[in-house]
Amino acid sequence: MKAIVNTEYGSPDVLRYEEVEKPVPKAGEVLVRVHASSINAGDWHLLRADPWMVRLMFGLTKPKISILGADIAGTVESVGEGVTTFAAGDAVYGDISNAGFGAFAEYAVAPESMLAKKPDTLTFEEAATVPAASVTALQALRDHGKIAAGERVLINGASGGVGSFAVQLAKHFGAEVTGVCSTRNLERVHALGANHVIDYTQEDFAASGAQYDLIHAANGNRSLFDYKRALLPKGRYIMSGGEMGQFYQVMLMGAIVSMMGSRKMSNMLVSPNGEDLAFVSGLIDGGEVVPVIDRVYPLAEVPDAIRYMESEHAQGKIAISMGVAD
Repeated sequence: MKAIVNTEYGSPDVLRYEEVEKPVPKAGEVLVRVHASSINAGDWHLLRADPWMVRLMFGLTKPKISILGADIAGTVESVGEGVTTFAAGDAVYGDISNAGFGAFAEYAVAPESMLAKKPDTLTFEEAATVPAASVTALQALRDHGKIAAGERVLINGASGGVGSFAVQLAKHFGAEVTGVCSTRNLERVHALGANHVIDYTQEDFAASGAQYDLIHAANGNRSLFDYKRALLPKGRYIMSGGEMGQFYQVMLMGAIVSMMGSRKMSNMLVSPNGEDLAFVSGLIDGGEVVPVIDRVYPLAEVPDAIRYMESEHAQGKIAISMGVAD
């Protein structure tokens, strides 16, 4: 099978489009013929070993993971012993980052528990943009943020991959949603359902005096104390993505700030699973959630797709197509 392979840390230039051995499913695993994948921030973090501590988990001098990619959407080729949920020919999708990645390839294996049935209303390219981003948004709002109907919720980075799902999910949970984005994305975020949209090039949400019950930083590019100022008493701040400097700031200072007052501030890492993805699937089939795709690249052009993501100009998700007819 064809795959995008990396054997060293570095820029997208180190990636190679090569022929590799097709994986074989073990007990409890599903072999998926991948129709599409998508780019996530984790891909370039692992590729570049940025931050440096990535090396402590994924290989000190060279990467242990030779095929990147978390999101898959495709059809079941075969199943390992004990698999009961899926059968050959089923259309499935999922985030396989906790199973060793491997989505930038024509075939991938995944534990049964990480997959869900693909919504009939989506193409494979559309479906491939959903798993990691939507479940991150869901867990940030529902599990970490304890979102409740009627609350005022701010989404910073509302036009990005995670942010676009966060806006829609917050509306599903009955919140009054304010999205923060750039000028060119104002109409897009309004269309996703945001009640209010702030153009960060014209207005500083942290200096406006407005306060929120919950802030989800899908793009955490502000000081922790800016976010604190924008929280109501007993408000919650959850960071799921953004600049590493702020990630460390929240990791080191968030607990202290939380203990010293009524506002709670923390970051989170997604826990991929088929159950949460199936919940999102139901919202997609019901028309409450739609994926937002900026561009679609063929598998051989994954390096270009990662470069485009790193440019921070993407409006929504970047999909990767394997060229398999739906």
